[in-house]
Amino acid sequence: MKKPHSRGGRRRAEFPNKGHKQRMGFARLGFEGGQTPFYLRIPCEPYYKGHHLRRQYPPLTLQQLQLMIDLGRIDVSQPIDLATVCNTKVLAIDPYLQHFGFQLTDEGIDNFKGKVNIEVQHAKEHVIAAVERNGGVITTAYYDLESVLALMNPEKFFLKGKPIPKRMLPPEDAIGYYSDPKSRGYLADPEEIAKERFLLAQKYGYVLPDLLKDPDFSMLTARKDPRQVFYGLEPGWVVNLRDKVVLKPVDPEYEAYYNK
Repeated sequence: MKKPHSRGGRRRAEFPNKGHKQRMGFARLGFEGGQTPFYLRIPCEPYYKGHHLRRQYPPLTLQQLQLMIDLGRIDVSQPIDLATVCNTKVLAIDPYLQHFGFQLTDEGIDNFKGKVNIEVQHAKEHVIAAVERNGGVITTAYYDLESVLALMNPEKFFLKGKPIPKRMLPPEDAIGYYSDPKSRGYLADPEEIAKERFLLAQKYGYVLPDLLKDPDFSMLTARKDPRQVFYGLEPGWVVNLRDKVVLKPVDPEYEAYYNK
């Protein structure tokens, strides 16, 4: 005859006291049971698609620009571009974080008095007006990451002995912005830009200085070619800092590649 179980034994069978929880053997923090992980179980969020590939533009304020001019870190007698700002060692960008340049912002807009020829990657309408009311010129230009790497530290790039890269054209979603004269895009028609400069002065109520009568006309009208990275240096050239010479390609195939 089978011996019946005791009441205490049944209780231990129903409520065991020798399991992993009784011995404080808990799972690690963040562990979820089941066979399907949460990133497959929860529907995707489409508005985050490609977020890590979006172009980033760290801010360069008008207040910072005026301060660097007053302290002599920036020479206003020369055109200002990405290399000029990075060489001040005040601001820095990281191409590995998808930094494609600077955007000029309106902080300190009432205190900005500099007359500059500046090239940035993004600027809003009232910031453009703040530069042009002082007799300055602003251009928005696109640089690919290879060009940004060369501009952020020109000395380091030249020491590598590499040819100056050819600047790539903007991607499809940025062609419209850099071709728009209202945003002073570097691909826009210069005649249309002159018209928009006059219309913007009427909109904000200031007298637009005449660039033709300005003694710094040659500096204010200096612009890069859409394929050019450095002022005064063409794509394909090699700068030798030790011998202080510039090597230019003579092979027709190389010239055709860098000039097309």
